[in-house]
Amino acid sequence: MVSMLVKAKVKDFQAWKKVYDEAAGLRASFGGGADQVFQDTNDPNTYFAIIDWDSQENAQKYAQSPELKEAMEKAGVVGQPAVYFLNKA
Repeated sequence: MVSMLVKAKVKDFQAWKKVYDEAAGLRASFGGGADQVFQDTNDPNTYFAIIDWDSQENAQKYAQSPELKEAMEKAGVVGQPAVYFLNKA
């Protein structure tokens, strides 16, 4: 199992969160599992998400998918998110 850490800026966190929650099925279809979402305490429109995946390959496929790109545009993501793939130590 691998985790994907995402840091991104959005126009409106609540609007983004609604789209993120609606995309749970999309993440699952790529092998995504449990997730956690955090807001930056100094900027509530900056979020961090940690998502567990069944494989790094599936996480990367999801990260590069046109469906994700469309969801990010709909959700109001600003700029390019920072994405990291992590193994539990």
